[in-house]
Amino acid sequence: MTVLRHAVLALAAPLALTACDKAPELDQTGARPQLPAQKETLLPPMKIARPAGWNGAMPSVPQGFTIIPIATGLKVPRQTLVLPNGDVLVSEGLGGGAPKLRPKDVIAGYIKSLGKSGTKGGNRVTLLRDRDGDGRYELQTVLIDDLNAPYGLALVDGDLYVADQDALLRFRYRDGATRIDGTGEVVTKLPANPNHHWTKSLTASADGTRLYVGIGSNSNVGERGMALEEERAVVWEIDRESGAHRTYASGIRNPTALAINPATQALWAVVNERDELGADLVPDYMTSVKPGAFYGWPYSYYGNHVDPRAHPQKPEMVRKAIAPDYALGSHVAALGLTFLTGGGFGGNYADGAFVGEHGSWNRRQLAGYKVVWIPFTNGRPSGKPRDFVTDFIGPDGKARGRPVGVTYDPVRRALLVADDLSNTVWRITPSAAR
Repeated sequence: MTVLRHAVLALAAPLALTACDKAPELDQTGARPQLPAQKETLLPPMKIARPAGWNGAMPSVPQGFTIIPIATGLKVPRQTLVLPNGDVLVSEGLGGGAPKLRPKDVIAGYIKSLGKSGTKGGNRVTLLRDRDGDGRYELQTVLIDDLNAPYGLALVDGDLYVADQDALLRFRYRDGATRIDGTGEVVTKLPANPNHHWTKSLTASADGTRLYVGIGSNSNVGERGMALEEERAVVWEIDRESGAHRTYASGIRNPTALAINPATQALWAVVNERDELGADLVPDYMTSVKPGAFYGWPYSYYGNHVDPRAHPQKPEMVRKAIAPDYALGSHVAALGLTFLTGGGFGGNYADGAFVGEHGSWNRRQLAGYKVVWIPFTNGRPSGKPRDFVTDFIGPDGKARGRPVGVTYDPVRRALLVADDLSNTVWRITPSAAR
């Protein structure tokens, strides 16, 4: 590890000079983000907040809201699902394992490891139950175990679907169950070799007949060879009964969360874009996912902005690429998406979406590490993002937590936030609500 640390310092030294040239403040959120010139470097400027734990502190929420932890001691919680009876499911896992190709991969892997808790992924789905409806979840028990890095969750017509890193599984669910044994039925295998981006996001269509799975790329920008990118950087549409699938959208580098917009029944995603073009390229984004659409990866970003690192260059694909709907900012690492329904929290939080931003690693100024609110009007984003859950970075610059999945519970008017650094699930409600 000492050798690696020296390598980090040696490679980072030339960057100290460029870091002194402070980039102008850019507006990188909304429909038309400002995109600066590309700035490829031997090693991208990197910084990650070291874990510190909450130590009695709590995330901050707007006035009029209350936040409490409803589960602790989890094993890398990623996404949550609210069941019809009010139980909450939490997927716990940590996958991946793609080999490092370049020295910068080794360095980046080391830097990223500094921002993790060190907890081994649980490879399970945990159930939380609030028996008396007071907002405190007294029961925390394992519903399904022996999984392979589970991430996305969905419940349709009594079937619970779990997106492992290598397969979409179906389990028969009985209302009120606290344990499901067995390995589950494989609906379809999912691309998993070598799984540079391992998370498999999941949601069901509004009518429940189809499932959508987000499958990330196997590289940053195709450096492992495009043969390894077959059926990667895509969203699959899967027939729930037969398991047959088709590529619904492509060129969508890493669709880390999927959700149906209740106002239009359209599919939306949050997407992690490419790295190593500078601290302000390329903004992660939220977009409606149009059938047959190509979103540019690896040949271009935000429509026709060409990435010269892609080989071979394909101008015909650049011409096909469409720009996403809404930028979230560069390197915020958006991993969670949920829409409000039924009037939401009312007032300023009646119609829109919450996005969980896990936080950056490849820039000197930290970005993300919060949950933001994005207002919608008539099914479309209609304003700038606003901070909703913050202070995941403490006053000492260390990380108390890192948000991943976000889920809105319309029956109990609550927002759930999975925090995979402190291994906690947080619950936010209006202060007058229980």
